[in-house]
Amino acid sequence: QVQLQESGPGLVKPSQTLSLTCTVSGGSITTNYYYWSWIRQPPGKGLEWMGAIAYSGSTDYSPSLKSRTSISRDTSKNQFTLQLSSVTPEDTAVYYCARGRQKRISDTDYWGQGTQVTVSS
Repeated sequence: QVQLQESGPGLVKPSQTLSLTCTVSGGSITTNYYYWSWIRQPPGKGLEWMGAIAYSGSTDYSPSLKSRTSISRDTSKNQFTLQLSSVTPEDTAVYYCARGRQKRISDTDYWGQGTQVTVSS
């Protein structure tokens, strides 16, 4: 059973960089051919796919967030990390990490429980 757990600060100030880590257990993030995504849901809105890192280490990002988003991994810890720069209150959301066979929400099978991040001064 694959389990994912998000961790990171719940409050970030505007213009700072949001950094979250997803720790994976029960499976390796280098296993062919999985993609490890970050997804968020702002209050009152739908789910938004932000980006993903593949089993190979390659990354892909949502065009709308590409200029501010970076996803990396630490294979020794079986973790992958999201960094979102220059945050504004519009980045307030519940952030999820998830595993999938494709880089889209509809193909995910395991999710973390989500972590609330609020952007506020």
